[in-house]
Amino acid sequence: MGISQTIDDLGVAEVVMDNPPVNALNVAGWLELADTIRSLGDDGSVRVIVLRAEGRGFNAGVDIKEMQATEGFKALVGANRGCFAAFAAVYECAVPVIVAVNGYCLGGGIGLVGNADVIVASDDATFGLPEVDRGALGAATHLARLVPQHKMRAMVYTGATATAAELHHFGSVARVVSRDELRGAAMEIAREIASKSPAVIRAAKQSLNGIDPIDVNRSYRFEQGFTFELNLLGVADEHREAFVNKRETDTSK
Repeated sequence: MGISQTIDDLGVAEVVMDNPPVNALNVAGWLELADTIRSLGDDGSVRVIVLRAEGRGFNAGVDIKEMQATEGFKALVGANRGCFAAFAAVYECAVPVIVAVNGYCLGGGIGLVGNADVIVASDDATFGLPEVDRGALGAATHLARLVPQHKMRAMVYTGATATAAELHHFGSVARVVSRDELRGAAMEIAREIASKSPAVIRAAKQSLNGIDPIDVNRSYRFEQGFTFELNLLGVADEHREAFVNKRETDTSK
């Protein structure tokens, strides 16, 4: 349960998220995931990381119930900082990070996947940002790394999802396999990377980040600012309350 990690003899580290019922992470969970990935990247024996999940889906984002049960904005600020830390940890990790996506990948899950180096998905995987329906914004930065620009905009506005097959067509998902084959497919790619010179692979990761056309950390932080504005306006709280209480959202403002 929670976040677990192992390292095999080849230097392949495996990080598993297991947080029933939907793999939504609370503030502590996001920070733990960030620390786990960073520490593994700093471990000289690690050559590549596979990030995957147990359960129905890969990741359902932040724990909205935690936010609503916490006085003031402490949990909101914590969730924003935790997500920022986890997304940055994946992107800045000294070694390549492979994500194996099963079932749904929503909200914060998009941030993890969009910042990863290689994506493998099960044929039932779907990807989306329901943020607008939760009174929040964020991770469009990362969704834009998975789908074309106008597809991303439509998905943000409507909350629609994209399939693993679509992302494979766009070239962002490397392989689509059955759920039973998912871990094996991710490990196969990981072992191929692990068989190469670790010095060269670490240099390759740093060089590829250096030629990215946008600064993903700065771009995501910009998005987060609008979430804070929506909270100050009271709009976000109404959306979260409606979600927690399973009622219609007041969309009059």
